[in-house]
Amino acid sequence: MFVAMNRFTVVAGQEAEFERIWRERETYLAGTDGFVRFALLKSEMTPGEYVSHSTWRDRAAFMAWMQSPAFAEGHAQGSLKGVLTGPPMPSMFEAVIVEE
Repeated sequence: MFVAMNRFTVVAGQEAEFERIWRERETYLAGTDGFVRFALLKSEMTPGEYVSHSTWRDRAAFMAWMQSPAFAEGHAQGSLKGVLTGPPMPSMFEAVIVEE
């Protein structure tokens, strides 16, 4: 299992707009080989902090997605300019223990 995440810090007062943009965008993830699930997480501890969290069968599936035309299309939608305090901070993790 492979997990890719982006941490976002949203400008105070722009949280609803940030969530709207994510709700209305086309992700192009459904049917992508190796895609397991996606979640947009909102912090209960830090105001304005969000994490996009995608789970993949393995690193190879995620890398194939990143190099696909669907990835480019999904990430070309809309602008977060004025909504974020800065660029997202990416993180990637390979699972070493998985329990279901």
